[in-house]
Amino acid sequence: MNTEGEIQIRPATAADHVAIWDILQPIIREGETFALPQEMGAEEAIGHWCGGDHDTYVALIGAEILGTFYIRPNQMGGGSHISNAGYATAPTARGRGIARTMCGYSLELARQQGYRAMQFNFVVSTNHRAVALWESYGFEVLTRLSEAFLHPMLGYVDALVMFREL
Repeated sequence: MNTEGEIQIRPATAADHVAIWDILQPIIREGETFALPQEMGAEEAIGHWCGGDHDTYVALIGAEILGTFYIRPNQMGGGSHISNAGYATAPTARGRGIARTMCGYSLELARQQGYRAMQFNFVVSTNHRAVALWESYGFEVLTRLSEAFLHPMLGYVDALVMFREL
């Protein structure tokens, strides 16, 4: 368990799935940052977030889960030395350092697990807070995917591929 200030991070368990869904659901329904179907249900979302090759974690203050992230290989085989991660913060906890703590923790975790870099494959360009946070951690935009994301209010917007060596 890691403590940065009052925020603690630990591996997620099946008992955390309801809290993880409570975090993911409003983000998915908004449709502004994740390339996931807005009508996605709890079982499918939890399967996506916690399944397969994902190592999933939760961020807590006290006993309250306020954020979650996963880390996984970005690709299989010859690309498995590059990590990938996804992050979600409860809407009520935004601006409290949860995402910053999760990002810092995940970078250190990826380094400890032997990854050589981290890559974000699809960062919605209008997610300005996330882009600024990733850049503050040394991520660079490798490319811009023109009009790759259909934003529910803004129409087609760009997505970014961001990368950082560890």
